[in-house]
Amino acid sequence: MTKRTTGRIAGIALLVLCVGTRMHAQTAELRLGIIGADTSHAVEFTRILNDGSARDHVPVARIVAVYKGGSPDIAASHDRIENFTAQLRDKWHLPFVEHIEDLCPLVDGILLESGDGRIHLEQFRVAASCHKPIFIDKPLASTLADARAIAQLAAAQHIVWFSASSLRFSDIQTLRSPQLLGAFVWSPGPLEPHHQLDLSWYAIHGVEMLFTLMGPGVAQVTRTYTADTEVVTGVWKDGRVGTLRASRPYGDYGAVAFYPNNKTGVVNNLPISYAPLVQEIVKFMHTGVPPVSNAETLEMFEFMDAAQQSREQNGIAIKLSSQ
Repeated sequence: MTKRTTGRIAGIALLVLCVGTRMHAQTAELRLGIIGADTSHAVEFTRILNDGSARDHVPVARIVAVYKGGSPDIAASHDRIENFTAQLRDKWHLPFVEHIEDLCPLVDGILLESGDGRIHLEQFRVAASCHKPIFIDKPLASTLADARAIAQLAAAQHIVWFSASSLRFSDIQTLRSPQLLGAFVWSPGPLEPHHQLDLSWYAIHGVEMLFTLMGPGVAQVTRTYTADTEVVTGVWKDGRVGTLRASRPYGDYGAVAFYPNNKTGVVNNLPISYAPLVQEIVKFMHTGVPPVSNAETLEMFEFMDAAQQSREQNGIAIKLSSQ
């Protein structure tokens, strides 16, 4: 065998080794940690990832540890956290750590699941010390200022992150089109008095649906508020109009999309399915590439902040702060 042939074989072997290593890195099972056991998402995400027999199982990642957390002044947190904690501990046999930073050596990525958006900035600040990818469940924060602070902190420490509602990855995707002229979406909109940016608590789902269809580029926002209904209308820079209707106490999810030549598309009674979101989370943890840009997420918070100002000023049009 000649030296040239030997060299070629060695080169091929090295290429195979490199490709194999890269494929292994993309498919190796990731260890994920949860911050906040006070939401059903903590339990559902664990089931989807850790139960290999589940019909909606998402492979190549699993939950391995939890920081309990909780907010004693929010009923949705303190009334449910012990039940969710018991499920994670007794059914899924997950260990609980005493401090968020204790997750650092145990995990490859973090799911910040705390239901209370007010505490996300501080929890993110501690989790960032792990220097791991972070998914932040809705709401990203309870104010526009906190949302921006999270983004600035992440940029300063080179932490990749994203935040999204499961509704973004629902059948609403079937309505997306570059020819979209406008959209009308509806969702539940219960309020939580401790969240300063009130739409962030639950109507964030509807906001995500609207941005899924319309994309970023909002110029101004108006809001009509009553005791049981919100109607928030955005005018985009290109003249398109998108509207969110949020109902209280609860309601279903749906959308109408408007296209050229008087064509429309409709999705109604959208079911809640977490598996598509979990798939995106796992992909993000492997690649470090957010499925939703951080800039779009921040614009959604500018949208809600402008809507808050419109409500406080009797429904006048408010330009987004970035305009």
